[in-house]
Amino acid sequence: MNRRFLGFLLVLLIGLFGLVACSSTDDSSKDANNEEQETNNEGDSQDEITLNITWWGSQTRHDSTQQVLDLYMEQNPHVTFETTPSGWDGYFDKLSAQAAGGSMPDIIQMDYSYIATFSDNGVLADLQPFVDNGTLDMSNVDANLVDSGKVNNELTGAVVSSSAIAVTYNPEVFEQAGVEEPTSEWTWEDFKSDLLQIQSETGVYGTAKITDMHNFSLWVRQHGKSLFAEDGTKLGYEDDQIFVDYLNLLKELEENDALPNPDEWAQISSKGKEAEPVVTGEGATTFDWSNFAVITEEANPNLKLMTPSQKAGGENGLWIKPGMFWSVAESSKHQEEATKFINWFNNSEEANDIIKAERGIPVSSEIRDYLKPQLSEQSQKMFDYIDLAAENATSIDPPEPAGVSEVQQLFNDTVDKTLYGQIDVETAASNFRSEANNILSRN
Repeated sequence: MNRRFLGFLLVLLIGLFGLVACSSTDDSSKDANNEEQETNNEGDSQDEITLNITWWGSQTRHDSTQQVLDLYMEQNPHVTFETTPSGWDGYFDKLSAQAAGGSMPDIIQMDYSYIATFSDNGVLADLQPFVDNGTLDMSNVDANLVDSGKVNNELTGAVVSSSAIAVTYNPEVFEQAGVEEPTSEWTWEDFKSDLLQIQSETGVYGTAKITDMHNFSLWVRQHGKSLFAEDGTKLGYEDDQIFVDYLNLLKELEENDALPNPDEWAQISSKGKEAEPVVTGEGATTFDWSNFAVITEEANPNLKLMTPSQKAGGENGLWIKPGMFWSVAESSKHQEEATKFINWFNNSEEANDIIKAERGIPVSSEIRDYLKPQLSEQSQKMFDYIDLAAENATSIDPPEPAGVSEVQQLFNDTVDKTLYGQIDVETAASNFRSEANNILSRN
């Protein structure tokens, strides 16, 4: 189910349930409202309460989260959790139905791609008052990450973890080619010339995953624009030369065997990240999220991380991506108790002794410093990289708009056709902007 339909369904169902609720007697409504007013946000009472909590993830996440909940209940005997772990598939469909039916869990694991949809429909509580009164400590969190949980000036998500786009590179390949390892000053011209030299000297790919739309988003941001307009109704740039230059870079690399062609990449990617050229030594670099080197650690523990290439004289373009959030339902009668748990989850050493960055790099700088010595060398590199990226990052763009999956497919098709020589770069760039704007105009 795509997000446009999901949002429509959420609005429709909430409206229907609202009409049903309005059919109740005025006295009943007043009694219910008074009861909720009395119980909502109570935090100092030690009366026994039950908090419903839901999250998505693997069995590993389910197990570690349950351990964390058990510890919290041991320390807070008045709290009991009712849990609904899930996989990713269908998670937000079910959450939409719960929101429409007025049965949202108290605590919800939320994703950046969906937080705006649920916030706009008024089903997520504003956590800013709990920051203001000290219940939720965000003082050790990067300001850009804190802001990523804000929708319409309300803090509807407390960010849990973070990641960023990185150049993951194989130092052995650079050494074999006699090329210096990349630095934070690497420009796109350096990138191109180094990778062409690596291919010429060693015969391996210079890079692999640079055709992804997230990487193009980085490129656009380096030109002072955003991939999507703030209101989500069109692309955020109008100059087709931005995409023309990007496609020309891809074409030059692919024509010189420094970048896999679409068929080659399809075969490579079907085997998983552990089979990517940068891991096997058949490539020098890849552009991916900062946890790539950790995911592939068993296959190759020697990969390194560096910030992406920059536009000479341009803006940095890098952003810190929120891995996920904890949100609290607006309908929850225990908002403060729910927020107390979120604060403990994010900021306590004992909780993070169990979690060990399974949800991504913790957003608290104090927790990162505490955990880092306990982790593998590759995980420590990931922590170091996020610190480096945060020094150079700018504000994240708004959540991706409805229709982004169609735009992503259009982008992929455009790149493939260009690399196959089926369309020239100027026509490709113009057609992409026109067709993408048509998709987004439905919002």
